[in-house]
Amino acid sequence: MYIYEFNSEHYYLITIMSSILHITNGDSFTNRLRSLPIKGEIITWREMLCEGKTLNNVGSENFWKTRFDFLSKNYKVSKSKFIERTLKEYRSLCNHKQQDQIVLWFEYDLFCQINMLAVVSWLKMHRRYAEISIVCSGKVEGQQKMFGLNELTEDQLLNLYENKTSLRQDDIEYADYIWQLYCSDNPIRLENLTDFDKYRFPYLKQAIGAHIKRFPSIKNGLNVVENNLLHVANSQKPKTKSQLVEKVLADDNTYGFGDIQYEKIITSLKPLFGSFNPVRLTKKGKEILDQQTSYYSCIQDNDVYLGGALKYNYLYNGSTNRILKL
Repeated sequence: MYIYEFNSEHYYLITIMSSILHITNGDSFTNRLRSLPIKGEIITWREMLCEGKTLNNVGSENFWKTRFDFLSKNYKVSKSKFIERTLKEYRSLCNHKQQDQIVLWFEYDLFCQINMLAVVSWLKMHRRYAEISIVCSGKVEGQQKMFGLNELTEDQLLNLYENKTSLRQDDIEYADYIWQLYCSDNPIRLENLTDFDKYRFPYLKQAIGAHIKRFPSIKNGLNVVENNLLHVANSQKPKTKSQLVEKVLADDNTYGFGDIQYEKIITSLKPLFGSFNPVRLTKKGKEILDQQTSYYSCIQDNDVYLGGALKYNYLYNGSTNRILKL
């Protein structure tokens, strides 16, 4: 980067070394990144925007108030912990204004992809001058499974970094557009998107498809994640709730949820379990799993948001892969 300085007699050309800021998907990978021979400062994005209500103006006072309300109600996050863990790191990001290269480290799953969209949307507004690149893990040549960043070797990570994807302005605008749609109250607009392949986000189409399947199924009132949890409980017969969570985590190659999220889902489906030691479904739980009846009429919570949309205002039709508004 070059800056011209002028006085009454001469122009001086001053060369300034480019500086790098890395934004990572979580503390675990931040620690890993610090061990790699890669220069730059690091900020950790500590959020889970794939869950709960989101507002499109990332970083605003209303945005953080909405997020704290969700995390406090659903995960008992205290105000002091929210400030210490999330807001302090965000304020640190705000104070890093000098870096002209910003590298985002995110993964292929829904959890990471939604966070990535939010970060790009924020950067579009607040760091217009910066060159933004993405290092995104997922496919590995010769392997069937998808890989998270922490599952890769040092050489694989360095190779990904060397070949990181520089975002064009069109890519940044598109990510911001998808974020706006995600935060809107109408998810049907997301399912109508067909132009993912024009932009440099190789896992975004898969993530948005997974998001759409989180609305309750028209067949039994449960979404794909909840149905899979019942299926694992019924077919693999885990001995304890902890073992059920372990098995579902091992089976999750799309959403990137953690144990606390699956614990919360299990709690919401508690009436369908006859026992957790060993894990057994009730008769009604099996009937719902077999799509002989629906759980929709039993759902009491009308304040569950997926992005900007109320979860139970829509139904997902698996036969057509479409969402219906109630």
